[in-house]
Amino acid sequence: MERSFAARLTEWYDVAKRNLPWRQTRDPYKILVSEIMLQQTRAQTVIPYYEKFLERFPTARSLAQASDTELLRMWSGLGYYQRARNLRNAARRIVNGGGFPRDYDAIRHLPGVGTYTAAAVASIAFGIDRAALDGNVMRVIARITGDASDIGAAATKARFEVIAGTLLDRRDPGRFNQAIMELGATVCLPRNPLCLLCPVSAGCVAREQGIQWQLPVKLRRTAAVRIKARLLVIERAGKILLWKRDGDSPRLKGFWELPSPEELPKATEREALGSFRHSITNHYYTFTVVKATLARAGSRFKWLDQSRLDSLPLSTTSRKALALLK
Repeated sequence: MERSFAARLTEWYDVAKRNLPWRQTRDPYKILVSEIMLQQTRAQTVIPYYEKFLERFPTARSLAQASDTELLRMWSGLGYYQRARNLRNAARRIVNGGGFPRDYDAIRHLPGVGTYTAAAVASIAFGIDRAALDGNVMRVIARITGDASDIGAAATKARFEVIAGTLLDRRDPGRFNQAIMELGATVCLPRNPLCLLCPVSAGCVAREQGIQWQLPVKLRRTAAVRIKARLLVIERAGKILLWKRDGDSPRLKGFWELPSPEELPKATEREALGSFRHSITNHYYTFTVVKATLARAGSRFKWLDQSRLDSLPLSTTSRKALALLK
């Protein structure tokens, strides 16, 4: 069964796979960059960031030497900025260690690298036979086995890791891992699985029982937190008023932000430019962006030339807000 599953899956993958830039290389550094970027971020969103990032930092050594400002500027808009700092720390460890580690355990101990990322890099770059288990793969396994266990439970994950290992094509583990992840990303979708297009639908227990829409099961859910907030755009002589995060938020340290009305109570609001939504984990924000004027700002704030903004690490919310100004 496992061999037939692997054969059908990888043959489908060879024909149906998306043309993604990180699939054109076996360079472990470039694969690591892609896997870190793909954490919590969709592939189509990652592509332009990946290409620009590698154009600026083509090697681990070049990334290891990056300043905070340059690193965050190249990552700005991708979110989850600790990923960028971890990636630079990993690059420094790679350089100090004399090269990219070539075994799973050593890769696993790079900063910011978990079991899934280590398995993906090890299998794709070096052909190491480790099954990569991410959310897409968990969903595929839950459906093909008809397993209604809570995928948020450690016991379920451990069991699925064993199943993924038995399904793994050990002759070409990197190709298999990419294939099963691709299946989850493009066919075995969370809400509307495309079972008629699935190369491994024969023998899928969930489909046979008609419960594919009910799986996987995730019982532990954190309640959504919905927040409304306002951001001020204050212009003067071609400059924008911004402030830079320091130690107040380790995750966003080094990023430039637009002020809020609470931070500038003496600002006079003039006109609304629009609004946008932004989410971080289970927090869902609706930001209203308002043009304002201000006679005098404190030393915490800086007037920055608008022509410089593209070269600065702006937070995602500030970038979205300033887009409304244009």
